[in-house]
Amino acid sequence: QVQLVESGGGSVQPGGSLRLSCTASQFTLQYFVIGWFRQAPGKEREGVSCISMTGVRTYADPVEGRFTISRDNSKNTVYLEMNSLTSEDTGVYYCAAVWDLNANICTPVPTEDRFQYWGQGTQVTVSS
Repeated sequence: QVQLVESGGGSVQPGGSLRLSCTASQFTLQYFVIGWFRQAPGKEREGVSCISMTGVRTYADPVEGRFTISRDNSKNTVYLEMNSLTSEDTGVYYCAAVWDLNANICTPVPTEDRFQYWGQGTQVTVSS
């Protein structure tokens, strides 16, 4: 059973930064497409960022220029670096994975229906 685990969430003031991590047991993230999603209170889950198996990175417009997705294959971890956080970034953040060689799977933004495995989520709260 593929299991994804997110960590790194927490409470931060507006303008602050957080780095989320997505790790996995029993499989190697390097060989999967990884997407980050978030769900704000009262809203639907939305795609935030994605990194394909070939390294293509995409970002949703609200986070473009502030968030960075990256892989550390030596640690079997995918990160989401989040800077200049605002209250609009508050929500539960999920990582998801799928094995797919399609170079366009992350474009224009990740969508839930494309991903097979999901983590339990980590809470991010941006508040003064």
